[in-house]
Amino acid sequence: MNFNHFFNSQTKTVTFAAILLGMSALASGALALIRDRLLAGRFGAGQELDVYFAAFRIPDFVYGVLIMGGISACFLPVFSEYFRKRKPWELTNNVLNCFFILLIVLCAILAIFAPALIRFITPGFSPEDQALTVSLTRIMFLSPIFFGLSSVFSGVLHYFNRFLVYSIAPVLYNLGIIFGILFLVPRFSLFGLAYGVILGAFLYFLIQIPAALNSGFKYRFLFNFRHPGLRKIFKLMIPRTIGATCYHLNLIVITAIASTLIAGSISIFNFSNNLQFFPIGIIGVSFALASFPALSKSWAQGEKNKFLNNFSSTFRQILFLIIPICLLIFLLRAQLVRLILGTGQFGWFETRLTAASLGLFCLGIWAQALIPLLARTFFSFQDTKTPVIIGLASMALNIFFCFLFVWFLRFPNFFQSFMINLLKLQGIKNIGVVGLPLALSFSGIFQFSLLLSFLRKKIGDIKIAEISKSAEKIIGATVLTGIAVYLSLKVAALFVNMQTFLGVLIQTIFAAIVGLLIYLLITYFLKSPEPRIIKSSILKQFSKR
Repeated sequence: MNFNHFFNSQTKTVTFAAILLGMSALASGALALIRDRLLAGRFGAGQELDVYFAAFRIPDFVYGVLIMGGISACFLPVFSEYFRKRKPWELTNNVLNCFFILLIVLCAILAIFAPALIRFITPGFSPEDQALTVSLTRIMFLSPIFFGLSSVFSGVLHYFNRFLVYSIAPVLYNLGIIFGILFLVPRFSLFGLAYGVILGAFLYFLIQIPAALNSGFKYRFLFNFRHPGLRKIFKLMIPRTIGATCYHLNLIVITAIASTLIAGSISIFNFSNNLQFFPIGIIGVSFALASFPALSKSWAQGEKNKFLNNFSSTFRQILFLIIPICLLIFLLRAQLVRLILGTGQFGWFETRLTAASLGLFCLGIWAQALIPLLARTFFSFQDTKTPVIIGLASMALNIFFCFLFVWFLRFPNFFQSFMINLLKLQGIKNIGVVGLPLALSFSGIFQFSLLLSFLRKKIGDIKIAEISKSAEKIIGATVLTGIAVYLSLKVAALFVNMQTFLGVLIQTIFAAIVGLLIYLLITYFLKSPEPRIIKSSILKQFSKR
């Protein structure tokens, strides 16, 4: 096969694009788990790693708000419009150059004020730890600049359905961080982690350039802030940026609260958050990214029926995959944490709290997986205001719940006793950190419910009857699958040594395989349409036409 042709190949269906992105997310997620295992083994869930995760917050805020929340979400609909009517590459060059300058200026300003910002984010840190966090933060401000440039190329690749190159980029990012852990940390300590992040971000940017050039892009130094397309993107970005701010302010507030709890609380939250995001990234984000170009094109061309069919099909496929995974992760939470993080300095105390946090995240994983699709559905018809208002309400609710749950878990009461018994945390005095994932799960379900409700009001029938019919079959199959997995865990424990890594691994694989087979068998007998949709999409991709 011609390498250049393969590297610039185009996907033919939304589902296959989602599968491709999902495979990339799986590879990237696997590397992220290796990354977390290396971090846990080397540093444990202690103060050093708390400093590292806290240093991520402001650069990650810039990335999440301006890049993922702004450029990535708003560039593609406008590019689609310009490709049909005007000069798309003139728009692309203006966006590329203008945002490059803006990101440099913004990151420089934030680097100057980093000490004040870090004091706000980490009120529980010592002055020495805050100073170290500031130094790491300033280094990592280079990463949003690379990601900002990458997001413009990503929009171009999405329009032309060239998801392969885009799907490789996150893998290279995690490889950069792993390189930092293995080879730079021994020499530069925590600063080696920051250098690894920058290396990963640069590789993420570099890999997308050839495919963008192959799509027709030619670089020109165009710098016109008054360009109508650029102004339209800015206009769309304003509410979307506010909406993205909500999620990242949530994480900043959570970091601030966790810094006042026992040492390692920030690390425990981040490790469990990374684990719960694994299926969200593979399924929810992949399907949302893959469907976004199709939704944008069909709406721009006035094909509402095609728009609704794409939405309904994508929604149901996400449900089909994510619902059983939520239950599977909940039942296997302790095993997963032991296998992925239980090494080196990461002890039994940290394992129990991380597993408990992961279990509470499972309450809302399904909602968090559907939120990206719902948000991009609004973006596809250039409505960025509605998701913002809902995001603000969700943020306020999350912050309220964070303070409420952490406060209730500080002293003996019915709620604390219930959580200790439910999550098997007997003997651990300070369990306040588990209130944070519980708050995020509740606020995520609230955000999902409002997005779905307002979408129905906005465009009318969204084939909710079709979605409900599939959901009933999926939930029924999941309940039976959960019973089978629970029994499989008990049976496997009788034949393996649960005190060893190999014993836990065998038990986990056995229960997961049994659960997968039972779920597929039940959905087959219930005649769920989603497996057939996925199968036909794969076959269509490899057909000659």
